[in-house]
Amino acid sequence: MRTVIFRTSAPYLTSLMVLFSIFVLLRGHNEPGGGFIGGLIAASAFAIYGIACGVSPVRRALYFHPMALSGFGLFLAALSGFASLFFGVPFLTGLWTSPEILGVTVDLSTVLFFDIGVYFVVVGSVTSIALALEERERL
Repeated sequence: MRTVIFRTSAPYLTSLMVLFSIFVLLRGHNEPGGGFIGGLIAASAFAIYGIACGVSPVRRALYFHPMALSGFGLFLAALSGFASLFFGVPFLTGLWTSPEILGVTVDLSTVLFFDIGVYFVVVGSVTSIALALEERERL
């Protein structure tokens, strides 16, 4: 399925899907969504791009190896859990803060960083599987 229309529209579709996945990620701890669903949307975007243009352009677009993204996500999720231990509360207890950055109050929480970690784990692992299947299919 490497038609001209699909190859031409795939980069735009991928960009929109990654942008939407970030939107779903960031609204996830307040409304339905989160790191898992956002990661699946982003991984499916990279899979569509891989089907249209091949595996090597996807690997160049990701810049990091997909399993390195998974490792970073796991590290970030675990780090957000360990932050609660420094405040004397149980592991993975949510902590919130509201720093002021450039005159704007930004609400941050360990829950958000855990969701971001889950996002990277899902993007890395599902993209790695999809790219491996795509490479195997091309042989």
